[in-house]
Amino acid sequence: MRGLIRAIDRLNAVIGRTTAWLSLAMVLLTTYLVVMRYAFRVNSIALQEMVTYMHATGFMLGAAYALQTDAHVRVDIFYRGFSPRGKALANLFGTVFLLLPFAFLFLHYSWPYAQSAWHYREGSAQAGGLPYVYWLKTLLPAFAILMLAQGIAELMRTVLILSGKAARSGES
Repeated sequence: MRGLIRAIDRLNAVIGRTTAWLSLAMVLLTTYLVVMRYAFRVNSIALQEMVTYMHATGFMLGAAYALQTDAHVRVDIFYRGFSPRGKALANLFGTVFLLLPFAFLFLHYSWPYAQSAWHYREGSAQAGGLPYVYWLKTLLPAFAILMLAQGIAELMRTVLILSGKAARSGES
């Protein structure tokens, strides 16, 4: 179990850290686009769409890493006052009844959507846009798969905590 947790954590850490660099690329590309538009009156739909693609990639592929590092949004009003066992029980409830069902449903509905986009090699509706909308739509099931994997790792980690085989959530 610990080996699987480590493997999932490593995968999502590599993906999360790699996609984090897209934030810098987005800032640089957006700066370039603004300068070109206002200083030289030159615009590029493809580059504007590229910023959107980078944002979507960073968000969709980085979400599981955020879950892993506990950087996701959580209602901490009660959670922060819980004991380690109480936090583990809250995590167990949230993972089993919220995260995993959501990720399964998201995968169920996004898979045919992405599949259809690949079938038609869907491209941008904008003249001069990127011809890779099907790649963008592939991020949807990829997000669900990564969240499912990290959810399973978090569930196993919680079981280890509740069984007394791990002292805290970062230990696997």
